[in-house]
Amino acid sequence: MTERYDLIALGGGSGGLSVAQRATEYGARCVVVESGPLGGTCVNSGCVPKKVMWHAAEMRRVFDDAPGYGLQLGQLGFDWAALKRARDAYVQRLNGWYERYLLDSGVELARGEACFVAPNQVQVGDRLLQAEHVVIASGSQPEQPQLPGAQLGLSSDGFFRLEALPARVAVVGAGYIAVELAGILHSLGAKVSMILRRSQFLRGFDAMIRAALMEHMAADGIALLTETLVQKVEQRDHGRLLLTCAGAVQELEVDSLIWAIGRRPRIEALALEAAGIRPRADGSIPTDEWQSTEQPGHYAIGDVTGRWPLTPVAIAAGRRLADRLFGGQPERRLDYELIPTVIFSHPPVGTVGLSEEEAQARYGERVKVYTNQFIPLYYGPLEHKRRSSMKLVCVGTEERVLGLHVVGAGADELLQGFAVALRMGARKRDLDDTVAIHPTSAEELVTMR
Repeated sequence: MTERYDLIALGGGSGGLSVAQRATEYGARCVVVESGPLGGTCVNSGCVPKKVMWHAAEMRRVFDDAPGYGLQLGQLGFDWAALKRARDAYVQRLNGWYERYLLDSGVELARGEACFVAPNQVQVGDRLLQAEHVVIASGSQPEQPQLPGAQLGLSSDGFFRLEALPARVAVVGAGYIAVELAGILHSLGAKVSMILRRSQFLRGFDAMIRAALMEHMAADGIALLTETLVQKVEQRDHGRLLLTCAGAVQELEVDSLIWAIGRRPRIEALALEAAGIRPRADGSIPTDEWQSTEQPGHYAIGDVTGRWPLTPVAIAAGRRLADRLFGGQPERRLDYELIPTVIFSHPPVGTVGLSEEEAQARYGERVKVYTNQFIPLYYGPLEHKRRSSMKLVCVGTEERVLGLHVVGAGADELLQGFAVALRMGARKRDLDDTVAIHPTSAEELVTMR
């Protein structure tokens, strides 16, 4: 027997949960289909457990700095297993919270893998679900390279299964996930080598961010092996891994290898062809500005679209889609311009808007750039210093701010308010006319000359 709904959300992550919950508020009958733990990548192997690990790494850094402030802490120990237990318990509590959240919201949960059998029809185990609106929010999964011995390494998801802190780690990748994991592992005491295919990481970010963060990480002692490719991985008799490479090094022996070379849309089980949907070569699902696919009544949001793989983006896209479909707001959609994002590196990075390179390509000589480097007050009593870097990218005679980029302590928390200002069309003079909060790092953005 066919079970009929107003909306089916394929995926119990940020996007699927958000679109179903918002649609239910408007009176729609909704079901979320999910085979794994609720919360998606963000809750289970992404933002949430990563941020817990980042906090631990930052605490270690503060403890190392304590003597500069006259604090004698004695012998510092670290129990990776205890941290893992606390982190995993927190994630499990969130899984339970999401299940209660669905129940309280009136959204049904269908457990199992979803598979299209026709447009608007989805098979889940022995159940056949049908809806006028089907939202594909199945998320993404880590890429794995095709080379001998690659299976001996962990994916970025596998990082969270580590039972102990490895003494020597190789992190392969140049995106924000690779940068974050390398920084966490190093700060907690591992000897880390980052293997980069090109000369820099974070391609697509502003050049200032790339240069400043690479300088920080190298100064901290992370080995940045640029223009290097792993060709083969072998298991040694003593349990370590031997990496054969082409580039900066020919061989590297490590205790653990982490592949952080990107993620691909999770679509294998969906049988999209049965719904008349053709993914791109990379597996992402094309959508228009309304999140609509080529098949009427079928939509895609979140990582599976290949655009801005960020939890708040999936949530915003899902809620706006529900507003349009069921809330009587026909013009409601997500604007993908001026999306703020943070890299939880050491120090963190905050960025919103156009990079200098992007702005110049779009506006040419009308672009004016302001930059600043300074040492935050935190480092005043300390022997070692760490510089923060900031950049404003402006355009036209009014100097409307197109981009704002920060590398340094506090970048993660200060960015949100400035992102609001950019969305409201802030000009450089608006920042100049704002009274600074002293002494903070944020004040440097409103006193820049």
